[in-house]
Amino acid sequence: NVLIGDVVFAIGNPFGVGESITQGIVSALNKSGIGINDYENFIQTDASINPGNSGGALVDSRGALIGINTAILSRTGGNHGIGFAIPSDMAKKIAKELIEKGSIKRGFLGVGIQDVSEDLKESYGDNSGAVVISLEPQSPAAKAGLMVWDLITYVNNKKVSSATELKNLIGMLPPNEKVTIKFIRDKQERVTQITLAELKDSKSQNTQNTSKNGSSSVIDGLSVEELTPTLRQRYQIPDSINGVVITRISPNSKASEVGFKVGDIIAQVENITIRKPADLSNAFTRLKGKNKRILIYSSSGTKTIVIK
Repeated sequence: NVLIGDVVFAIGNPFGVGESITQGIVSALNKSGIGINDYENFIQTDASINPGNSGGALVDSRGALIGINTAILSRTGGNHGIGFAIPSDMAKKIAKELIEKGSIKRGFLGVGIQDVSEDLKESYGDNSGAVVISLEPQSPAAKAGLMVWDLITYVNNKKVSSATELKNLIGMLPPNEKVTIKFIRDKQERVTQITLAELKDSKSQNTQNTSKNGSSSVIDGLSVEELTPTLRQRYQIPDSINGVVITRISPNSKASEVGFKVGDIIAQVENITIRKPADLSNAFTRLKGKNKRILIYSSSGTKTIVIK
């Protein structure tokens, strides 16, 4: 129930001077990407937080605990009005599980996800959520029939506004929990129930089958070939990844402009699996005149490129 603009107080022992309290407001909610942890959902505040405040209470004007002071962004080591607190409900849940079980076991859905980018907005209208861009084999999501480019919008009637929010929602649920997922496919809302698995330390990505030699250029400035052992070694492509590999990008071409890179793997165009260059050509022929979402595996992770 915390809102941006709410008055808050930070309690702690800054720089070891003794217990003290500072006042500010809630600057932002659901902050992530700070780089402190894999699961981040911070309350941001401008209440003065300094070294020594970590672990102290962030309370509202009623004196109710809303967060645990955790970190600051600072170039000098002192306060610049950008402090972060772990929400109290998250801290309470994790503390309880540590006390009772000695470790944290997180739910696992088995999807790679991204936010709805500007290029993808046309495909999903005004809806926000987490776009599925990959599925792990035999994962709960795969078994339930989720597909690449499904847009997950709700988990147990809680709205999902971003990929990070979905990650946090699932990660805070225990393994074997049954969840109701609402998602949009082909502009129609669908519902499915999924029983979560347990998140392991290491995960693998799913792709489909291998292919033979060949080349193709269906986009201006783009050349692709089928994956061979030699190309896998050259571009350091794991055996779990399949598709066609981009071997050349012409400077100042459309392919270069939209973000293709040499060594990227094109695995899917819309719902068409790409196993050889002919598949890529056929996909572009079938989808001529339409926007095309292209699933890419790269050295920096999975991404979507939209060709209009």
